[in-house]
Parts: sequence; structure tokens; C-alpha cells
Amino acid sequence: MTSPPFDRAIVTGGAGFVGSHLCEALLSAGTRVVCLDDLSSGRREHLAPLSGSPRFRFVRHDVTLPWPEPWPGPDAAGRVLVAHLASAASPVDYHRRPLETLRAGAAGTEHALAAAQRYGARFLLASTSEVYGDPEVHPQHEGYHGDVDPVGPRSCYDEAKRYAEALTTAHRRVHGTDTAIARLFNTYGPRMRPGDGRMVPTFVDQALRGVPITVTGSGEQTRSLCHVDDTVRGLLALAASDHPGPMNIGNPTERSVHAVAELVRDLTGSASEITAVPAAADDPRRRRPDIGLAGRELGWEPRIGLEEGLRHTVGWFASRSTVPTPVDSAV
Repeated sequence: MTSPPFDRAIVTGGAGFVGSHLCEALLSAGTRVVCLDDLSSGRREHLAPLSGSPRFRFVRHDVTLPWPEPWPGPDAAGRVLVAHLASAASPVDYHRRPLETLRAGAAGTEHALAAAQRYGARFLLASTSEVYGDPEVHPQHEGYHGDVDPVGPRSCYDEAKRYAEALTTAHRRVHGTDTAIARLFNTYGPRMRPGDGRMVPTFVDQALRGVPITVTGSGEQTRSLCHVDDTVRGLLALAASDHPGPMNIGNPTERSVHAVAELVRDLTGSASEITAVPAAADDPRRRRPDIGLAGRELGWEPRIGLEEGLRHTVGWFASRSTVPTPVDSAV
């Protein structure tokens, strides 16, 4: 992979699942990285491999409040990336903190854009496939405007991201800020929390504990799962380009939720039965990205197949010494 041409980077939500992997990749590329995170859903342990680097700095901060100066003194030079990933992303987190989730999409994005403008930086917004809602177009392409319930149970997350996209676009038009929007599709991999309510960590957690694997609804609803290494590679490719997005970053291989549960059970060697629980409200029936734009503009496509990625993920979860938090179902 070509190293992104950034001397410095601010990563909001950098102690989170995807954010910590992005911080790690940027450091590996030679970038000086400042991670802003209030640890409301991120974890300091995700940053442990980075803490010894003189090019890495962690600042505990709520990004919805005015930002501290990230680079005191002579370090403030060179090309800058501001990557805004700070947001609750799991159903457990955004149902527990709906107002905070909305503020991260609104005030958090505004502060991040202001920082990008101040430093003459490239701004990268990590948005989500949830902006398409329960799609009527399949696969979902960037020109599709979505089918989203603005007052439904997922609305705090969906609308926070949709507003963040609108704010990013307006900032580009009004101030000429160099912005990019990435729409991420169902990223999975090491560093996910077992109890966060998303499908892969839920299924892996349940299979390793030998309890029933709970599939919501019929299990015939589909997802397209993208390993975090591929997602980060896509984010960096978009950041290093001059494309404004929005751009889908995901794996177009579509699997039913039930098929994913069976694959997890097989990979763990678990005897867990697969059981059905009531469907989650507003659960999308189909989810698959059209990644033609990313292929044409970035030369990007995912490299890690689902079985390989899940095997890697299962191994990471199995190696953890802490007792996972039980969950009853996943979305």
C-alpha cells in the first residue's frame, strides 16, 4: 500500500475499534498522530501498542467541546489529516447515549471541520451505510438517497451521520475545506467489544461461551462484512486522494445473517445451537455496497475473505483473558 502523504494527523475516536486501527496504520506510515477520545466507548487498551511511540499522543477529550491545541510548539508543520471517527457506533452505545451520539455528529463534526480549516488539512469523515436506512435500491450506490426513519429507534445514529455528511458538504462549499466522506459497511475484526450488540462480536462471544447463538428475525436478512484492515486501507486511500466522496468502503460479498452464524459456529468448533429472537426494529433487510466508485477512483477493493477474516477475529477473541459480557441478540 502506498503510504498516505501526511506529516500529522488528528484522529477523533482514535481509541475505538476502527479508530485505533487507523491510528496504528498512520503511525506505521510515518505520520505523527494525536488521538482525541473521551473513552465513552473507546478503550485505552486499544492504544497500548502505540503508547511507546514518540510520534503518538493521546488526549482524553470530548470532541463536542472546544478542542485543545494538539501540537504545541514547533511540531505544527507539514500536511495534516483530520479524521473524524468519534461516535457511538454500536446499538448498545447509541441507544444508551442518544443525545451524546447526536452531539458527536453535530458539534463534534463542526469542531473537527474547524480544525481542518485552521490547519489547511484534509478532512475525512467516517460515515456509515446506515445513511441508506432499509434500502429500496440494491446494491446501494452513492447516488441513492436512502430510506431512513428520522424518529425511529436508530435515528440518533442515522441522523447524526446524515447531518455530519451535510455539514461536511456545506463546509466544503462555503469555506473550500478539503473534505472527504467515507460510508463504511459493517466493519468487523479484532478490538470489537463482545457486548456491543453487533452481529460478529455477539456471535463469536456466544459461540466461544457455548451458549445459543441468537439470530434476530428470520435470519434471512443480509449483511456485507468488511474486515477492519480492508476498511482502514480504504480510508487511507480516500484520504490520500483528492476525491470528496461520499464513497462506499465495504465488501460486496453478501451473506445472510444465519449463514454468518453458521460460519462462526464452524470456525469456533462450538456446539452452540442457533436460535431465533424477535427482529430488531428497523433492521435493514438487505445491505450490500456498490464499490465501483472506490475501484475506479482509488484502485481499492477488499482483499480479506469472510472466512479468513472471521478466523482472525475468532482467534483474537479467544485470546482475551477477560470474561465477555453476555448479550442476548445482535443487529
